[in-house]
Amino acid sequence: MTGQTNSDTKRRALLEGISVLDFSVSLMAPVTTRLLAAYGAEVIKVESIRQHEITRVSAPYKDNLVGMNRSLIFNANNTGKYGITLNLKHPRSGEIVNRLITWADVIVENFVPGAAKKFGLDYEHLQKAKPEVIVVDFSAQGLTGPYSKHPGYGFQILALTCFSHFTGWPDREPAAPVGSYTDFLCPPLAVCAILSALDHRRLTGRGQHIDLSQLEISPHFFIPAILDYGANGRVQIRCGNRSPYASPHGAYRCRGDDRWCVIAVCNEKEWEAFCKVTGSPEWARDPKFSTLLGRKSNEDELDRLVEAWTVSFVPEEVMNRMQAAGVAAGIVQTTEEMVNDPQLKHREHFEISKHPEVGSIICENPAFQLSKCKARWPRPAPCLGEHNEFVYTKLLGIPDEEFAQLLNDGVFE
Repeated sequence: MTGQTNSDTKRRALLEGISVLDFSVSLMAPVTTRLLAAYGAEVIKVESIRQHEITRVSAPYKDNLVGMNRSLIFNANNTGKYGITLNLKHPRSGEIVNRLITWADVIVENFVPGAAKKFGLDYEHLQKAKPEVIVVDFSAQGLTGPYSKHPGYGFQILALTCFSHFTGWPDREPAAPVGSYTDFLCPPLAVCAILSALDHRRLTGRGQHIDLSQLEISPHFFIPAILDYGANGRVQIRCGNRSPYASPHGAYRCRGDDRWCVIAVCNEKEWEAFCKVTGSPEWARDPKFSTLLGRKSNEDELDRLVEAWTVSFVPEEVMNRMQAAGVAAGIVQTTEEMVNDPQLKHREHFEISKHPEVGSIICENPAFQLSKCKARWPRPAPCLGEHNEFVYTKLLGIPDEEFAQLLNDGVFE
């Protein structure tokens, strides 16, 4: 840092100078490297025509036109990256991989466990080539163990990690949360692990191997249920919108077509305030409802009374009245309402990315803000192979003639 002024330091992005090689093919790893790119890391996404990220062919597509560069999921989760193609099965791909390894500080992959070794991307090989490299292996259930080679996507992991067991109503079948929910739980923890490894390397000069399992990250979100089983042998079941610690606690129908507001009353002070807002102070004195135990014992009746009140108002009014009285409440927003939410707008959570093929799309900024370093997206998500010439000839220094020959030989397919 010698010779730099304070203003120079402030202009530097947090991860400026960190190079990330991204071989990922499904959601949780690309979301992780996108967060790294947001704070200045130079990320190169490596795909091939035959083995590209699966979300390239995942709906929704811009204007419902199917195309390799038109998936909104892919484009939202890969902003800020360079994109190249490389056929890892080509005989000459190994020499290109070795040049990329030399360039990279962090290498990320989420092939099926065992597949990375076929391409020379396993940690043992990478460490020999570059001892200080940090390698992150993302997988469904980890690289070792009896089920490590089981193929799996978010839906299966949701089932294995209790989400499906807890989601839904007690008298109905298990229901998974929408989408690959666990894919979005992993990236923040993965970023923490990568930053820790970078700090360790700064202090020791040694790299790290990070073996990250969706199966092992997800139970952290069920600690109370796990503790209850460990201490009492009790297996908790689905309970819909209800909570053992609060009542009323649910989504209540409001005025309008499919309009709802959620309300959570967690203590007696909030219960008294709730009763005043609804114009029913007598509920607070009714023995059936005057205590949490009483409210839980008569919850069906209480929910009918609450909804008989909420149905007369639009959800925004229910929310505002409750919030003004200190009772937690929020409208059940549609995607349109969420994009236009005044709090998210104030926080600049959503940003418009200009993509060369699909035009403007909505992207999310990180869910945290740093006081001295703002997230930025230097480029939109890459079209397939968009940055081949720049990366191979400028960043890796491959001569133009050699690049043209490799191109003709099909190495970059």
